Amino acid sequence: MQRDLVRQFFYDMLLARLFEQAAAEQYVQGNIAGFLHLYPGEEAVAVGTLRAADPGDYVVSTYREHVHALVRGVSADAVMAELFGRVGGCSRGYGGSMHLFDVQRRFLGGYAIVGETLPIAIGVGYRLAMNGARDAVLCYFGDGAVNQGTFHESLNMAALWKLPVLFICENNHYQIGTEIHRHSAMAEIYRRACAYGMAAKRVDGMDVLAVYGAARAALEHVREGLGPYLLECETYRYRGHSMADSGAYRSALEVAELQARDPLLTLRARAVEEGWIAAAEIEALEEKAQQAVESAVRFAAQSPPPDDMYHGVYAQPVDLYRGQP
Repeated sequence: MQRDLVRQFFYDMLLARLFEQAAAEQYVQGNIAGFLHLYPGEEAVAVGTLRAADPGDYVVSTYREHVHALVRGVSADAVMAELFGRVGGCSRGYGGSMHLFDVQRRFLGGYAIVGETLPIAIGVGYRLAMNGARDAVLCYFGDGAVNQGTFHESLNMAALWKLPVLFICENNHYQIGTEIHRHSAMAEIYRRACAYGMAAKRVDGMDVLAVYGAARAALEHVREGLGPYLLECETYRYRGHSMADSGAYRSALEVAELQARDPLLTLRARAVEEGWIAAAEIEALEEKAQQAVESAVRFAAQSPPPDDMYHGVYAQPVDLYRGQP
């Protein structure tokens, strides 16, 4: 494992954890409104898959997408400002937490409707296939989306047309608040791909190195024109579904057991043991991440709110009575 790559993994996950903690604090203080879905515990999935991707690949994410955007290269300032609903945000403050977007990085947004990412990814994949591009689409969704019609329709079309799509299921086992064994007859999600003759694999989503390796192999499969791929990443969110959810449906023992497998702490321990990162480097990375998050909060607070609610809605203002601009 390359030393620089491990350092990048560690910093990415550390920035993600600190960013989400700060977002929770700002939500409590009233600076972030609406729903807020946080990612602590799942960092290895976003980091492992996105670091395996190429700059030309497209990313379609869900409503729990802050960390996907950060790892893809959207600045912490732009993400936090978007959560605040300010013009400095990556969607100019119009999207908020669930609708981050950055066309330059081919980050095609977070989507609030469960299962909505799947047909969007199919459309992008179809365009890539028509143009003979070697780029791929990374399509994220949770275990709660696999019983939606869009899941089956999209996998069927992708397999039929051999579209370059990597389907990534972030299986945290609880969708909103119902454990997967209570809502799915087939709880092993990767096995569903066999109905469409699609390659698939399940990986430990708490291990960033395992996720990275599996994602690289899957993306190579896709790029070689062998068809789409379904990667199931078994992970766990330490918080409730959103800030409005206490997570009381889970036992304290279960949460503690999974926190003992914290992807950030386990990578840190292994990196030190293997000599990939020195203690001094860890402290420097922690300081760098903390400063980035504090700067993001300041930037968001100082950025003004949108002043034109019609921006992006009409090409230009039109007098509806006279039909003149």
